[in-house]
Amino acid sequence: VQLQAFGGGLVQSGGFWRLSCAASGRIFSFNAMGWYRQAPGKQRELVARMSTSDSTTYADSVKGRFTISRDFAKNTVYLQMNSLKPEDTAVYYCTADIYPIDSDDFVRGAMDYWGKGTLVTVSS
Repeated sequence: VQLQAFGGGLVQSGGFWRLSCAASGRIFSFNAMGWYRQAPGKQRELVARMSTSDSTTYADSVKGRFTISRDFAKNTVYLQMNSLKPEDTAVYYCTADIYPIDSDDFVRGAMDYWGKGTLVTVSS
């Protein structure tokens, strides 16, 4: 199972941007998918998370500006980012709790997978 994030880039302050993250491989189901970010010199922090019941969690710093959505049929999660600020500059990582299918076609217990980060730079 692999996660791959797409969409990093440079955007002006006040602008909008969208990230996507696709999971591939032998996947039985998901518990949740989400996004974290790590700004230079700071710890990695939760940005947004969505469960299979569509329950969402957002960091206080992005509430009202960012929206997480998902298409489980495509094994993809999105992060729509509006009203971007320079402090949103960070490497964004997608993560998912996935039940993988092993080589013997058995469903394994849920595991936490991470994609490689994608850099979003917001210029002032």
